[in-house]
Amino acid sequence: MRATLHAVPVTLGGAVGAALPPPVIETLRELTDFVVENSKSARAFLSTVGMPRPLRELHLAVLDEHTPPSSVPALLEPLRQGRSLGLLSEAGCPAIADPGAALVDAAHREGFRVVPHIGPSAILLALMASGFNGQRFAFCGYLPREAQARDRRIRELEQRSRREMETEIFIETPYRSDALVGALLEVCAPATRLCIACNLTMPDESIAVKPVGDWRRSRPSIGRQPVVFVLSAQT
Repeated sequence: MRATLHAVPVTLGGAVGAALPPPVIETLRELTDFVVENSKSARAFLSTVGMPRPLRELHLAVLDEHTPPSSVPALLEPLRQGRSLGLLSEAGCPAIADPGAALVDAAHREGFRVVPHIGPSAILLALMASGFNGQRFAFCGYLPREAQARDRRIRELEQRSRREMETEIFIETPYRSDALVGALLEVCAPATRLCIACNLTMPDESIAVKPVGDWRRSRPSIGRQPVVFVLSAQT
């Protein structure tokens, strides 16, 4: 079998069996080498998969936001030695809003086969649940931290959504989510629709869609829950 880089989604918090198809789980069980965003969360995830060997016998290398680009090619060494390699994000799909994209790019540059596997993506799940335009959408990542720059970016996205008939999707670190909600409710027009999708795939999942004017009358408190924001200013 040709050595392959397997991009495998990680659960968002729900049960593995409900999030990953059996063939994906079987592929995971066959691997001994992984590149992961966070070793602690990766070991916790792999422990739920039923790996056939002790976790201590697996080799986990870290690729995160602090990894220098010059260090990425060395992470492909298992592939060079003929062993397939698993790529795991901290949660959701690797290489989407995730530093793992650099490893995928490096694998292609060296001619290795890359296989993306089926699994949960909070970004796409939120879009599916929003009811907004799924024919034209953009994932905008994180908005600026500084208030003035953040507000300016929100205005730009709202205008683009209206002008291009485009759905805008973005995320925030949990400890800044409530501040982002406040900015959205202050900056956006009352008719602009906002989806707030929290804890996707988990038992306490919450997905709500309202015009900004309605959100202002019942402002949510998100706290430190993982959340995806979806915005549509289309008329």
